[in-house]
Amino acid sequence: MTDTPISEMSFEVAMRELEQVVGKLERGDVALEDSITLYERGAELKKRCEAKLLEAEEKVAAITLDAEGQPTGTTPVDSQ
Repeated sequence: MTDTPISEMSFEVAMRELEQVVGKLERGDVALEDSITLYERGAELKKRCEAKLLEAEEKVAAITLDAEGQPTGTTPVDSQ
């Protein structure tokens, strides 16, 4: 696991760490207290991944198209 704060992780880093957390929990080879800590970290990692996905979806939705369906630029997300 990385020392990077979850709030600063990229989607890929957060997803990779979330996969590690899930793997450890599924194996069941950690103590109860450690399992609780891992579960809490996993919940935060999941929230970060969801936020980054939403951010990407909003950027894609903001792409404007011309009459032929070709991208012409972007529209600020705030103005939609």
